[in-house]
Amino acid sequence: MAMTTKSGWRFSGVASRLQEIRCCVQHLSFFVLIYGGRFGIHLGSSVPCFACPFVPGCGGYCYLMGLQGYIGFGMRTLSTPALWTAFGWLVVFVVLVAVFGKAWCGWVCPFGLIQDWLTAVRKKLGVRERIVPASAQKKLTRLRYGLLLYLAVMPPLVTLGVLPEDFYLAFCNICPGKALLPLFAGETKYLGLNPDNAVTLGFSFALLFITGGALVGMFFKERFFCLFCPLLALIHLLKPLTALGLVKTPSACTGCGSCARACPMDIETIEEDRADVQSDPCIQCCRCVKACPSREALNVEFFGARIVSSPGGRS
Repeated sequence: MAMTTKSGWRFSGVASRLQEIRCCVQHLSFFVLIYGGRFGIHLGSSVPCFACPFVPGCGGYCYLMGLQGYIGFGMRTLSTPALWTAFGWLVVFVVLVAVFGKAWCGWVCPFGLIQDWLTAVRKKLGVRERIVPASAQKKLTRLRYGLLLYLAVMPPLVTLGVLPEDFYLAFCNICPGKALLPLFAGETKYLGLNPDNAVTLGFSFALLFITGGALVGMFFKERFFCLFCPLLALIHLLKPLTALGLVKTPSACTGCGSCARACPMDIETIEEDRADVQSDPCIQCCRCVKACPSREALNVEFFGARIVSSPGGRS
């Protein structure tokens, strides 16, 4: 049952069940994006989350692969149909991000769900999580944008003849999603070495090394890979366009720090910053909303209308 407040709509009981709802959405999204193609679901190549095109029968896949291809092959062909296709998928990506923002990361991303599974295992085993301090967060933010620049620069260098064609998908070739997500569809070949040439062999070694490091990191630190994710960086660049937002009511905030302690990305400024609580690494999982003990201090808004607020008195 919905109830009206002076500041908009707040769905009664939703905030307290927000993480249960999120869990259901995550698992449904995982099924659709990993197995959807087997059931005739094809969401295209502009999905704003880590859904890998190397998964046999996937229902849609990450825009980063398409972006690399459009930059590289688009420069090579310069044909009107190819350019219109690239522009069309760019528009789809921008619209999807504009509507749902970083909720794609916190609610939909299959690779994010794998990280949450590993966190659940760690908690069951009683292993303590490693916290990333604010100083390290700033350095990792630069790394995210560095990876985004890397995947954008490599395709043109291939087109110009500076690098061999194996560098067209330079980021995909080292992305741990390429090694791990296909396993859920029974595909194991990306865990092996590709001896076709020195470049593919080097990428294979790099992929195995990065995947191994990512698995260790994801076990000891919640949402570890999100700290490096270039797609999160790309989505954040479109933040001014997004309709789904997380907003703080300064007068209701007591500065207790419950939100910061609940944040899987260790964002300390969520308790301190009284204006913009959606900082760069935020994945909009909304765990801070449920954790907040002050009624309506943290709010989820959609096109400016408040739809969910911190219920207060719950943790």
